[in-house]
Amino acid sequence: MSMIEFILRRKIAVGLLVVFVFMIGFYSLNKLDQELMPPIAFDMTIVQVDAGEMPVLDVEDKVTKPIEQILSGIDGVDSHTSATYVGKSSITVLIEEGRGDEVHKNIEAAVAPLSTQIPGVQYINSFQMTTRQEYEFYMDIFNGDMEDISAFAKNVVEPRLEALPEVRDVKFDGLEENEVVIQFKGNELTDAGVDSQQIIQTIQQSNLITSFGELSEEVNEPTLRWNTSLINVEDIKEILVPTSSGVKELSELADVELKVRETSSGVWKDGSQDVVMVQIGRVSEVTQIEMAEAVRAEVEKIREEGLISGFEFEEIVAQADYVSEAVNGVSSNILIGGLLAIVVLFLFLRNVRATMIIGISIPLSILLTFASMWILEYSLNMLSLIALGLGIGMMVDASIVILESIYRKKEQGLNNREAVLIGVKEVASAVFASMLTTIVVFLPIGLLGGEAGKFMIILSVVVIVTLVSSVVVSFTLIPSLSENFLKLTKSQQNKKESKIILSYGRFIKWLTDKKRRRYGVIFLFFLMFVGSLALVTKVPMTIMPDMYNRYSEIMVTLDKGVTPDQKNEIAEAIHSKLVEIPDVKEGFVLDQIEFMFVLINMTPEEEATLEQKEVNEQILKGLLELKEDYPVMDVTSVMSAGASYPVQIELSGDELDGLTSLSSDLVKDLNGIDGIIGTTTSLGTLMDEELIVLNDAAMNKDGITPLQILGQLNNLTSSVPIGSLQDEGVTPILVAPDEVITNKNQILELEVTTQDGLKDLSNYVTFEQVKAPGQIDHKDGERVVKVLANIENRDLGSVNRDVQEIVENFDIPDGYTITVGGSLEQQQEAIQDMLVILAIAIFLVYVVMAVQFNHLLHPIIVMTIIPMTFTGVILGLLLTQRELSIMSGMGVIMLIGIVLNNAILLIDRAKQLRAENYGVGEAMVEAGMNRIRPIFMTTLTTVGGMLPLAISTGAASNYQAPLATVIIAGLLFSTLITLVLIPSVYMLFHDLGIGIRKVFKRKRNNGTEISSAEKAG
Repeated sequence: MSMIEFILRRKIAVGLLVVFVFMIGFYSLNKLDQELMPPIAFDMTIVQVDAGEMPVLDVEDKVTKPIEQILSGIDGVDSHTSATYVGKSSITVLIEEGRGDEVHKNIEAAVAPLSTQIPGVQYINSFQMTTRQEYEFYMDIFNGDMEDISAFAKNVVEPRLEALPEVRDVKFDGLEENEVVIQFKGNELTDAGVDSQQIIQTIQQSNLITSFGELSEEVNEPTLRWNTSLINVEDIKEILVPTSSGVKELSELADVELKVRETSSGVWKDGSQDVVMVQIGRVSEVTQIEMAEAVRAEVEKIREEGLISGFEFEEIVAQADYVSEAVNGVSSNILIGGLLAIVVLFLFLRNVRATMIIGISIPLSILLTFASMWILEYSLNMLSLIALGLGIGMMVDASIVILESIYRKKEQGLNNREAVLIGVKEVASAVFASMLTTIVVFLPIGLLGGEAGKFMIILSVVVIVTLVSSVVVSFTLIPSLSENFLKLTKSQQNKKESKIILSYGRFIKWLTDKKRRRYGVIFLFFLMFVGSLALVTKVPMTIMPDMYNRYSEIMVTLDKGVTPDQKNEIAEAIHSKLVEIPDVKEGFVLDQIEFMFVLINMTPEEEATLEQKEVNEQILKGLLELKEDYPVMDVTSVMSAGASYPVQIELSGDELDGLTSLSSDLVKDLNGIDGIIGTTTSLGTLMDEELIVLNDAAMNKDGITPLQILGQLNNLTSSVPIGSLQDEGVTPILVAPDEVITNKNQILELEVTTQDGLKDLSNYVTFEQVKAPGQIDHKDGERVVKVLANIENRDLGSVNRDVQEIVENFDIPDGYTITVGGSLEQQQEAIQDMLVILAIAIFLVYVVMAVQFNHLLHPIIVMTIIPMTFTGVILGLLLTQRELSIMSGMGVIMLIGIVLNNAILLIDRAKQLRAENYGVGEAMVEAGMNRIRPIFMTTLTTVGGMLPLAISTGAASNYQAPLATVIIAGLLFSTLITLVLIPSVYMLFHDLGIGIRKVFKRKRNNGTEISSAEKAG
């Protein structure tokens, strides 16, 4: 008994399974997480350090090197690179594959204590690279007094929002933070006969909580406790300090003040740092949408209570809105696509019951997909929604082919069960082959390594799940309902073929009668394909389409070694440019060390005066003008994924002077290569430094040591943290110099204690002017200088050969190494990977069809459709002026699987008819007439499913529309190819087979004749 017979005898089981799928599907839909991107963690950790305005060489020595030494000893760390700037250090750690989470925790635990151990370091952050953002809801508090804003943030926003069960954490950027600053009075200290170190020790010993054990003979055996902790500034002022003239309060020997900490928050709004950014993260159990609803409700309560006064508290970005819009958009597209599919089916079959059967199969297939996604722990995100969008159009293909085949058998007068069994049997192999060819197109994508591979696997799995779900439904629900529920009227039974089908049959007969006709058709299509390739350059191209949602993200790449003051100037300049652009509502600038991240909110759609495309162009044009006056390297849209330098050569060694000299020589050599432009180095702009040179002879004579001079200078030039108050905010306590050093003469006039009394420091030190780099790079702990260059008017390969020759002939001293890297090598590897994947995909498609047809030539006939499909794609993009991008590229990959389906239907039927002793021409005519209806139905339902995506508006429309346009144009054109070109190619291969057989027969006959003649001789 066949599977279909078993299903027909167990209709109750099928019905109950359908009910179960509906229940589990709706349950899964409510349980699926909704987020912008799927949660993918990469095997990479970034360690970022803020060290105020510490010079670059000091940051390298005191911060970067100790961290690199720790990283080198951690198991699982593959390699690490670092970039050191003024007051900043950024270390990128690559981790062994598959150990990202484990090793990241070890790195975090190892580097965190250094923030308190290294003087001058304000914070050390380490975070794992992941698509799941720690914070997904952003607000700002602005337009008021910073003290009031900070108090509101700490006392209202943080406790109220963190009390919500949906919220995990609330973080602030830009808060006013206090510090206690102690400045010693030099004269008073001298008169009292006490030095600063003695006072610092007294302060640290005074800030103490300890216990001395238990009083065992007292009631309840209480603990004896000592508490002289410092709670506020008054406590510090009242500390008693022993001096030569008796005990004095600290306030007599030093100025003690509570000050606002002077550190750049790294956040600007409209050019001003008088803003606090609020970042809100959710607990893992709730969706972004649920958290956003809870936060908005709580913020509204805070407003109603009148707590927002004298400042403003507004939303900046809520990712939940994009997710919600994308989910709603796909939901409506599924609904519209499903309705269009039903309308197409009704127009072709003119049967209400057949339409109802498909109407049930569509939601069932979708819900089965959702249930599978829930089991696989996938979420509703941009990637899975795109995959669902791709799958919608094909979701009913299998069901329509099987239903149409059963319907045709009933039209021919077969009884109910016989019509189902024969109808399903006739198309089963073609349906399975169609599904498998589409699936195997996506299988090799798993071979694509790195970050891109992780994204593409998710996309592929969701598409495959969608297809398998639809095929399962088509082989269970459709036969069960079609046996008795699908009824034909008397006029529909034994119905004659329509005029369109008969006309198509006559056309195929005319085509197959004469060789010149079919060869002429093949030649005509070949000319069309070649002609379309010439139009490729006319198609608009981009890497990633912009997301039109009245919001823009811009990346401003900075020159090497930009100081905090320069960043402040750039932020103000960005604001000045944005103010001049219509429809720009507000702009936020975030300091990301190597670049500045600009978030731009625009006026809502209903108030807009310009299209967003025009606003985006004006923003880029305006900000690019900053390159003329500021240390700005480039300005790009975040979505455009700005390319790096194609030529990169790394020089490594210990001595910075040697690396600087070698890099200068290498730059000169590279500039001699034709096509090389914009040569630069990673050292960036060199900054002036005054190097202190010690006079050893004079120091020895007067009996002083370098440490004495160093201590004197430290006391006068830098603030030293000595502890913190035991208050709620753990306010730091610093000892600051009582005068600010601004020129060399002030240092030279300082007095130092010698064995002969006080003498000027000028007796022992002089200054030497040197150049220091703005940025120092390390690779696995070793200093590296990168020589970077762009290419113009030459291909990468020929430039690479010239660069390789220079590198091989470059005179490199001992202790230094030179290597070629850069995007050139990466691009070549990526192209090779993609070609391998494409080749494997095409081979797998061939294997599936070869096994299906049990024939080596038939798959080649079907696959002739693939190159011709690109003609339709190019024409579609050209006519609609949609951009060719990564998203439309996904559509092309998907199309390869879809367009083969119709050709498989046609060739599979022709093969069946040939097995029934039909002639080749007759088989092709009959197959065409049998299959033209399901081919048109599946094509139009897929086009109907894609149409809402192609004409959609909203946040994700620029992602969906090019992808849908590619599928619609390619599929419509491929249908014409299937119905006209495939019969011609089928006949061509038949002609070739006859010709080859004749040649072999003639050779065999000639051989036989020669043998006969030899025997006769």
